Amino acid sequence: MKQLGIAYFTARGRQTAQLVAAAFADEYDILRYEGGGRRTGHSAGPESTGSLNLKDWCGSLFSSRADGIIFVGACGIAVRTIAPFIKSKTTDPAVLVIDEAGQFVISLLSGHLGGANLLAEQAASILGATPVITTATDVNGKFAVDVFAKENHLRIGSMKAAKEISAAILRGEKIGVICEGKIEGELPPELVLMRNQNQKTVPDLNPAESGSKGNARIRTDALISIGLPFFTLKSTDPISEQTEPVQRASMTPPVILNLYPKSFILGIGCRKGKPEQEITKAVQWAIDMLGITMEEIVGVASIDLKKEEPGLLEFCRKNELQFETYPAEILAEVEGNFSPSSFVKHVTGVDNVCERAALCMARKMSEQPASEPETDELPVRPELSEAVGYGQPDSEPVKDEWPARPEIEEAAGYRQPDPTETGGRLVLRKQAEDGVTVAVAEKSWSVRF
Repeated sequence: MKQLGIAYFTARGRQTAQLVAAAFADEYDILRYEGGGRRTGHSAGPESTGSLNLKDWCGSLFSSRADGIIFVGACGIAVRTIAPFIKSKTTDPAVLVIDEAGQFVISLLSGHLGGANLLAEQAASILGATPVITTATDVNGKFAVDVFAKENHLRIGSMKAAKEISAAILRGEKIGVICEGKIEGELPPELVLMRNQNQKTVPDLNPAESGSKGNARIRTDALISIGLPFFTLKSTDPISEQTEPVQRASMTPPVILNLYPKSFILGIGCRKGKPEQEITKAVQWAIDMLGITMEEIVGVASIDLKKEEPGLLEFCRKNELQFETYPAEILAEVEGNFSPSSFVKHVTGVDNVCERAALCMARKMSEQPASEPETDELPVRPELSEAVGYGQPDSEPVKDEWPARPEIEEAAGYRQPDPTETGGRLVLRKQAEDGVTVAVAEKSWSVRF
C-alpha cells in the first residue's frame, strides 16, 4: 500500500489533517506526526505515541520512498525540515503544505514526477481549498513531458534533455515526436508527429497545420523519441510546407529526449541451483545485445518447474519484477518458430522454455491469445538514420555505437509480427551463458496524449 505522511502542529491543524487523512485512508497508509514529538501510525488503527524528532520522521519517509508528505502548517517549517533529504526529482516524494485553516494547498516538491500537483488538487478538492501550483508548464497550460511520461509508465532517458524540451515548449517552439508504439488521443498543439521520408525525418504536416501562405516553421532539432532505443537523429534545417527537407551535419547534436516503455519480458531457463549473480550476469549480457536496460524490463517468465528456484526468485525480488511460470503443456501450445532442444524437451516436456515463456507472458500482458500465429514477414520499419549513438540516462555511460534495430532483428533471427498489431513478439532468441538461457520478448504498448 502507498504511504503518505501527514504532519500537524496545532489543534486546528489536526482537524484539517484529519479531514485529509480520512479521505486518503483507503489509498494510503497514513503516517502522522503531531507537534511536540508525537507520531501515530496507520489512520485506521490505534494511535501509538512516542518521542520522535520531526526531521527524523521526515527522513524516514524519504528513505523508505514514501509517496507523499503533507505538512499542515507554515511553509517555512516544511522547507527547513525537508531540505537535508532532497536528492532528485526522480526519487523525492511529493511534498505539500496546507495552512492549518485549510484555505490553500501548496505543491512544494516533486510536482510532476512525484505527483505533488495532482495530490494538491485532490487535497484542495477535499477541503474546498485553493490549490497553489507553480510549475511553469501548468501555469502556462503547456504540455508537460514528465507528466506524460509518468502517466504512460515511460522511463525518461535524460532529465537534462527533458528540461531542455520543456524550456523549448515554453519558448513557443514546436517539438517533433517519433513513436514506435501506437498513439491514442489527440496530439497536443506543442507537438508535431514526425514520419520518415526517403531516409529524412520530416513532420507529418497537413494544410490546416501549415498556416496561411505556407509559412509554418517547424523546429526538428528538438525531438521526443518514444520506444526507439536504437535511434539517433542528425540536425535538420527548419522545414516549411514549401521547403524540401535536407539533412545537414552539425557539431552540436539536437536535443533528443528518449522515453522508454517498460515493455520487455525476460524468458529464463537455468540449471537447478544457479545463483542469482550468475542469472544476473546472463541477463545483462542478453539485454546489452539489445541495448536496453533493466528499467525497461516488466517481467520474467519460465516453466513451472522453476517456480521455486531460489536464484530466479532472488533475481526478480532484487529487480522488483513480476515473475510468472507456466506448465509445459501451456508453453507447448504457444505457436511460433522457436529454437528446439531435445535435451530440454526430455527434462521439461517442452522443446524450448525461455523463448516460449517470454512470448507467452508478452501476449498475456498484451491481452492477446498465446496461440496467435506468426507471420514470415518482418514488419517494415523506417530507417531513421545511421544509429551511431543514442541518449542514455544521465547516470549511465553513453555508448558510442549501437547497431541499427533491423540489424539486431536479423541477428536475433526472429520473424514476428509488429507488437502493436499482434500483442507480442520475440526480439532476442535464446542466448546461453554458463547454464542460463535468456530470451527477450516485447509486449504491445501504446501511449495516450
